Amino acid sequence: MRGSRSTGRLAATAVAAAAFVGMVGAPASGAPPFEWSAAIQGLETTAAGNPAAEQAVSRLIASGQRAGDVALPAQPFQIPAQSDIGRGDGPGVYGSGIALGTDGFRFGFFGGPGTISPDQTGAKLEVMWFNLSSGRSGTNLLSEHQDVPVDTTIRTAVIDPGPGMVVAAVYGSVWHRWSVPVSDANPDGFQYQKSTISVPSFGAVYN
Repeated sequence: MRGSRSTGRLAATAVAAAAFVGMVGAPASGAPPFEWSAAIQGLETTAAGNPAAEQAVSRLIASGQRAGDVALPAQPFQIPAQSDIGRGDGPGVYGSGIALGTDGFRFGFFGGPGTISPDQTGAKLEVMWFNLSSGRSGTNLLSEHQDVPVDTTIRTAVIDPGPGMVVAAVYGSVWHRWSVPVSDANPDGFQYQKSTISVPSFGAVYN
């Protein structure tokens, strides 16, 4: 029961965050600005030696997108992800990273077609992050998701990035599914599709 209530709170946070999609460019009240070049340098430092992470940072830079504002936990990242399947209608805008703080600091992701599949075998979604205030950094797997309708995100375990300005990028791949008629091709009544992120979702969060 405890896990279900926790998931419900996390999902409710994500749903509330989705309502702010049109406002992600607005700076968080009281949060200091950050320097884009310092953010990218921090992510490059975090990614060093990890080819997938290095490629993700390179694709973010090559996209030409920039963010200069700061979010608070429960707001989507300022730069959404793009993927090979987009929202289900071909390549394009796909979803967004998010920072959650209901039961400890976590990074998460929501979006894409259908819902997030409970089985992520063969996919790997990660977040690299760098604390501009302290230099602390890390890379964490997004793997926590429960097979209940209200769980709209896939999340990291609780992490401690430390206080201050934290920049992050979500990259990798994730399985989605949606209901279809039961058939030989879909014996469990679901269609599955794996999305591979082409441009990571970038966020600057004041923790």
